Amino acid sequence: MRWLDASGGWLGNAWLGRLLFQRALAAVYLVGFLAAARQGRALLGAHGLTPIPRFLAYRTFREAPSLFHWRYSDRLFAAVAWTGCALAAAVAAGAADAVPLGAAMALWALLWALYLSIVNVGQTWYSFGWESLLLETGALAVFLGNDHVAPPVTTLVLIRWILFRVEVGAGLIKLRGDRCWRELTCLYYHHETQPMPGPFSWWFHRLPRPLHRVEAGANHVVQLGAPVALFLPQPGATVAAGLVVVTQLWLVLSGNFAWLNWLTITLALSAVSGPARHGYPATPLWFQVLVLAYAALVLALSYRPARNLLSSRQLMNASFDSLHLVNTYGAFGSVTRLRHEVELEGSADGRTWLAYGFRGKPGPVGRRPRQFAPYHLRLDWLMWFAALNPGYARGWLTPLLRKLLAGDRATLRLLRRDGNPFPDAPPAFVRATLYRYRFTTRAERRSTGAWWHREFVGPYHRTLSR
Repeated sequence: MRWLDASGGWLGNAWLGRLLFQRALAAVYLVGFLAAARQGRALLGAHGLTPIPRFLAYRTFREAPSLFHWRYSDRLFAAVAWTGCALAAAVAAGAADAVPLGAAMALWALLWALYLSIVNVGQTWYSFGWESLLLETGALAVFLGNDHVAPPVTTLVLIRWILFRVEVGAGLIKLRGDRCWRELTCLYYHHETQPMPGPFSWWFHRLPRPLHRVEAGANHVVQLGAPVALFLPQPGATVAAGLVVVTQLWLVLSGNFAWLNWLTITLALSAVSGPARHGYPATPLWFQVLVLAYAALVLALSYRPARNLLSSRQLMNASFDSLHLVNTYGAFGSVTRLRHEVELEGSADGRTWLAYGFRGKPGPVGRRPRQFAPYHLRLDWLMWFAALNPGYARGWLTPLLRKLLAGDRATLRLLRRDGNPFPDAPPAFVRATLYRYRFTTRAERRSTGAWWHREFVGPYHRTLSR
């Protein structure tokens, strides 16, 4: 096996790419653990919307590996999440480069194990593709070494294999899915109907339609072309990585997709070649053996994801093993044309109804969408899915309404600070209603100042009372 050194090889001088990749990955871990620490109790706690103890009663360790099989309490969950935050912050600051190679590997392995323990009990709240992407990337980071060893070619190539599947998977699912991608018209709708619009989404939606077609065409070119160029000798790989970064930043500006875009950028940064630097000491044999052994495992597990890429029945986001070591990815194989929103309302007398305010999902028509990514507002995202199909809300929406009836503090903290219209006493009644939303036209925006126009569709969930 050949190892990169300061003189570089066909992958270039990889020390800079490794440095950028590791620091950025640790930052993404930090965001993931922070979201778990702040939202976990309300969503997954012993008295949460979908309690972990109830879930674990029907899952074996083999089906869902997690330290919470040993014991669960809300305090232990919080300890895991906050420990992950502290560890990720330390690694982002360079802690893994300040310790011996074995200790650095242990730090990365611990980050992966802690986050795996959360994801595997996270149920519907953790069913997003970027959870598996973080775990797969984090597992490979264990075998990337630190500043005391040359960046291993094998691991760097496998990181590019992840990025290849992320981009090509997203590109192929579009071409095989909604015909509007083939007609270059999906972006006539996407910026308006995406799960959580951002502060600039209104302007993106109002771009001239020819530019929307250019957006869609450029997306196809980058997602299906640039990943192949990642395996070219330098500087070709760096140029390809730059194209990926630019398109991902475009997505960051146009919406809120948690840390998906930032983690994709992180993967692309690993392909960057830097200037020559000093040589490294000899790579320990035990490290070489571990890298090769893990590479062999990844190659074996890659069979099903690779076959999925070639399949006419391609899965969009799926894990083929409970450790999330090698997965399949994709995004927006279909695009919704109309936007619906579920609004939760409470009433003290059954006649006057007041709406609860969410942090990220559309609510008041005059409220401009906010930027939250890379932070993940899990309840807001699930509310978008619930508006698409009531089946997505089965199991958690009724408990959510009951929590609002009870004035549950942990649940109310999932809303924005002024989002509880009953600060003094819980309501006597709660219900869910459905609205049709669309972005205002330029004329409507000038005359009313509103970002959204909405129309009442009908009831969504029966009224509950105390």
